[in-house]
Amino acid sequence: MLDIPTVDLVQHMPTNKWIPPSLYADLWKTGMFERMSLQTDEDEHSIEMHLPYTAKAMESHKDDFAIVPVLVGALSESKEQEYGKLLSKYLADPSNLFVISSDFCHWGQRFRYTYYDESQGEIYRSIEHLDKMGMGIIEQLDPISFSNYLKKYHNTICGRHPIGVLLNAVTELKKLGMDMNFSFLNYAQSSQCRNWQDSSVSYAAGALVVH
Repeated sequence: MLDIPTVDLVQHMPTNKWIPPSLYADLWKTGMFERMSLQTDEDEHSIEMHLPYTAKAMESHKDDFAIVPVLVGALSESKEQEYGKLLSKYLADPSNLFVISSDFCHWGQRFRYTYYDESQGEIYRSIEHLDKMGMGIIEQLDPISFSNYLKKYHNTICGRHPIGVLLNAVTELKKLGMDMNFSFLNYAQSSQCRNWQDSSVSYAAGALVVH
């Protein structure tokens, strides 16, 4: 299920507009969304990390845009496809900007994930190879291949479900003849793991361009 917030005020917002009522009504009447509890909203920190960047990117258009946060929960492949189809019309609208929040591999015993391909050398090299394998699949804009990658390697990508929704939305638009491509622009790890006591989180940034 996808959640939409019930709060209507966030401090230090880059805009004074928060979920246009007409859009809220459109999403709600689909029956595919739930109202986010205040506790869940307060616990979710992803948007807090994105808002400063949004504020900077949109500073010349302050108050000329609205923000529509959507929390994506654990979804089946069929649900990712269903939500992708629903949201594809909004993705097709050039006046909309989608921001998909995710990090990549959480590696280490504290994350209960220690996949290691010895052929890659150091552990951090194995992590990078694993992540970039997934990133390459995302760049292909193929939701089925991405799902198969996750099933095979179980990479601890927190935003795997919103990524899946995006890839399915793109698939719907490609059926209509829309041309688009995705490229990753940067990749980093919080630290370089060299032994089993180490841990790290990977981060990546990419952009989908619709032509």
